[in-house]
Amino acid sequence: MIKTDLVLEAHEVFLQTSELPALEGVETVEQSLEGIEVSVTDILTAEAAAKIGKARGKYITIEAAGLRDKNEDLENRLVEVMSNQLRGLLSLSDESTILVVGLGNWNVTPDALGPSVVEKIFVTRHLKALYPDQVGPGFRNVCAIAPGVLGLTGIESGDIIFGIVQQLKPDVVLAIDALAARSLRRLNTTIQISDTGIYPGSGVGNKRQGLTHESLGIPVIAIGVPTVVDATTLTSDVIDLLIKAVEKGATASSRVSKVLAAIDKFAQDDKQELIKEVMQPEVGVLMVTPKEVDRLLEDISDLLAEGINAALHPKVAQGYLN
Repeated sequence: MIKTDLVLEAHEVFLQTSELPALEGVETVEQSLEGIEVSVTDILTAEAAAKIGKARGKYITIEAAGLRDKNEDLENRLVEVMSNQLRGLLSLSDESTILVVGLGNWNVTPDALGPSVVEKIFVTRHLKALYPDQVGPGFRNVCAIAPGVLGLTGIESGDIIFGIVQQLKPDVVLAIDALAARSLRRLNTTIQISDTGIYPGSGVGNKRQGLTHESLGIPVIAIGVPTVVDATTLTSDVIDLLIKAVEKGATASSRVSKVLAAIDKFAQDDKQELIKEVMQPEVGVLMVTPKEVDRLLEDISDLLAEGINAALHPKVAQGYLN
C-alpha cells in the first residue's frame, strides 16, 4: 500500500499498477505556467474514489520544482497562482467569517507546517468586532487556531474544532496540514488544495478524526504540503532505479544483478511488503524528511500564509496585482 496524501500520486500509482490508460470517474486538467505546474483532478464517482483511496471532490495540485532554490520571482507568482486557485474554491461575501486551522505538532519540525502558517495569518475578527471603524474595506472576518495534537492536549483536534465551529459559526474552515508523499522530488515543492476536508495523519498511517463538511456542518477546504516520505516507498524507488541502471549497462556483480532481477519480478505491492518485512524489525515505521527541513518549512509556511491572506482579504490581493 503506497502511503501518500497526494491525489496526483495515488492516481499515478493506480494507472501504473492497473496498466489502464485512464480511470473512469476521474477527470484531470493540467496547465503549465512558467515553472509552475497546475493539475486539477475531479473525482466524480464513489467507484473511482474507492480505487485510488481518496474522497470524492476536487483536488488542485500546484508543483514548482524550483521552489527550493529561493527564487523570489517564482515565489511571488506561486502566491498569486495559489490565491487564485483557493479563491475559486471559496464562495465568500464581504461579511463571511473564515476559521483557519493549523493542524500538527509544533514541537516536531516536519509536522509543524499548520501552526507555523497560522502564526502568519492576518486575523481580523476581533478587530472588526471591537474597532469596526478602524478596519478599512477589503478585509474579511478571519480567525485562526493551532489546536495541537492528541498527544499534547489529550483532546482530538476534531473535537476542538467542532466546539469552536459551534460557538463562532464560521462560514468555512480552512485547514492546513503537513502531508506525506511517495516521491522525494515533491517534498516541500508541492501544494495540494481540496474541497474534501482532511483526515490528519492519514498519509503516515495515523488517521485521526476527520475535519469534513459531514463532521462540522460547513465547507472545509484543505491545504497541505508534503514534508515526509515513507522509507519503505523510498527504498522501493531506489531499488527500481538500481534495476533500471543495471538494465542500461551499469556495472554490478553477478550476485547483485541476480538479486535485483529476482526483486524486479515481484508485483509492486509484494515488493512493498517484502521491504516492510525486512525494515520494520530493525527501524519500525520510518518517515524520511530532507536535512534542511527547518529552512524549507519556514519558506513554505511564509508562501502559504501569503497565498491564504491574499485569497481571504481582497486588500491584500491588490498588493500582488499592483
